[in-house]
Amino acid sequence: MTSINRRTLLAAGVGAGLLTACGSNTGRGDGGGSGPRLSQWYHQYGETGAEQAVERYAGAYKKAHISVQWRPGNYDQQTAAALLTGSGPDVFEVNGPTLDQIQAGQVVDLTELLDGVKDDFNPAVLTPKTYDGKIWAIPQVIDTQLLYYRKSLLKDAGVEPPATLDALVDAARKLTDSKTKGLFLGNDGGAGVLGGTPLYAAGLQLVTDDGKVGFDDPAAARTLGKLRQLYADKSLLLGAPADWSDPSAFLQGLTAMQWSGLWALPQVRKELGDDFGVLPFPRDGAHGRPSVPVGAYGAAVSARGRHRQAAKEYVKWLWVERTDYQEDFALSYGFHIPARISLAKRAAKLRSGAAADAVRFTTEYGYAQPLLWTPAAQTAYQDALSRIIKSGAGPESELRAVVRKVSDELDRVKKKP
Repeated sequence: MTSINRRTLLAAGVGAGLLTACGSNTGRGDGGGSGPRLSQWYHQYGETGAEQAVERYAGAYKKAHISVQWRPGNYDQQTAAALLTGSGPDVFEVNGPTLDQIQAGQVVDLTELLDGVKDDFNPAVLTPKTYDGKIWAIPQVIDTQLLYYRKSLLKDAGVEPPATLDALVDAARKLTDSKTKGLFLGNDGGAGVLGGTPLYAAGLQLVTDDGKVGFDDPAAARTLGKLRQLYADKSLLLGAPADWSDPSAFLQGLTAMQWSGLWALPQVRKELGDDFGVLPFPRDGAHGRPSVPVGAYGAAVSARGRHRQAAKEYVKWLWVERTDYQEDFALSYGFHIPARISLAKRAAKLRSGAAADAVRFTTEYGYAQPLLWTPAAQTAYQDALSRIIKSGAGPESELRAVVRKVSDELDRVKKKP
């Protein structure tokens, strides 16, 4: 959702939360059901009504008494610590779970909950919650990033919506004048938000399906070098009043195109009407394909809880069976895509215009950060990407170092039991 947690979930196509300071429990929800008492944690959402909605869902469940806890502060840190004790939640929202949490036996296998409906969950967000053939969290909603473009500005400049990275570089240059920059990728030139998205656009991966480095290929250096070209051409808006997650630079005419989140679409539509469109990140090279980064919080069950079976039954009821609540949660308190493909297709708010395009792009081109992509690998890649874009460092040499680091990390995590 549109809180900093959810925006950061998608920065670099993943979910290391930019969360600070532990917060206290401000939850007020208490389900009215009989049976065991279950504690359910959520991170703090920014949208009005979201907290009341999850309390309403909990109150409608009759097989257990659900106590909802709304957790401000560094939620990922809080849940990681709680999973080590017996005092944590029974059911909790999670970016991952992480590979370490799965390997340590801290979360419960939820595979059976999706019997008969697994294929209805968008694979882009279900795959990162799957390890060793088992599902460890049920995706709740999908958040994604897209390229917004101003139709009138492109038409006036004689520029077509870019379908390739080369076309994007050329369009950004042509759209730049004394008042407007061609493209906004964030105040750091895109180093923070793009992450692995350009690699996927080149037909590569962060980690291959068999657990190897997925970008040890000359195409990676070629593609990242084009991001540097955008910066060197001075086609990028830098130093905007708000960063990439906020559409204000786009709405104020400071940029003709902006990379931002799906959450910005209602505001953009309200202020610009039909004078905008959305695109995936453009493909690059003969083997490339459009790329759309996605992220999803999921519902997981703690292995330390006393009522694990009851917790699993509640998760199945809320995030598998109650499709009405799932659609409500996705679209009534923000703007997100339901994790279920069938719900995304039938939701009235997603059936036309740019919203329908976003659903289609996400379904066809969506990717999420692989489970094997560790924080250490992310940091090494992110630092290299920043040096390439902002300092003009050689993509080939930078990527060689990153490949070595990521290969070592993959060897390390695969050795764990």
